[in-house]
Amino acid sequence: MKVLSYPNSVLSYKCKPIAVINQQLRDLVAAMFQVMYSSNGVGLAANQVGYPLQLFVMNETGNSEKTENEYVLINPVISRRKGNQIDQEGCLSFPGVSADVNRAKSIEIESIAIDGSVQFFKWIDRQARIAQHEYDHLNGINFVDRLTESSLDEIRDDLDELQINHENDIRLGFVLSDQEIQNQIAELEKQFCE
Repeated sequence: MKVLSYPNSVLSYKCKPIAVINQQLRDLVAAMFQVMYSSNGVGLAANQVGYPLQLFVMNETGNSEKTENEYVLINPVISRRKGNQIDQEGCLSFPGVSADVNRAKSIEIESIAIDGSVQFFKWIDRQARIAQHEYDHLNGINFVDRLTESSLDEIRDDLDELQINHENDIRLGFVLSDQEIQNQIAELEKQFCE
């Protein structure tokens, strides 16, 4: 399992709700935490590793030893957003790229936990920002989609370079083609979403 880089088409796919929590899903969650920590991340959405599922993991500390800060959110819904704040964001799927993003200062979010129970959180500042970033991923929205035109212009060269790298990786067979990705998405949705 590895983090997919922009402009992989899975990153713009609107993820499907998860219908069953089983050992396969628990194994996926464990692998996602491992990838997140090894990539020095604080959050990771399932579609960033090729799974088109409404699932993300986060730990605002980025420290694997601080498991009390780990959260697993399945089929999350943000019910309330309050305030605004602009802060710098990066993304594991956009290596080396960061920009200022305007997000709600506080959110209320409900989801299913890995044990099947319903969970509800009121988060502010960093936790709220991470959750909104990952929640966007599940809806096929990347942080660059939230940038102003001037901010986007500042990172356009970086995005162009990621595009060229992606096209080369497809040509060399390092990543799946869009058709192969669509076939894989269909199979994964049968396993987890029906």
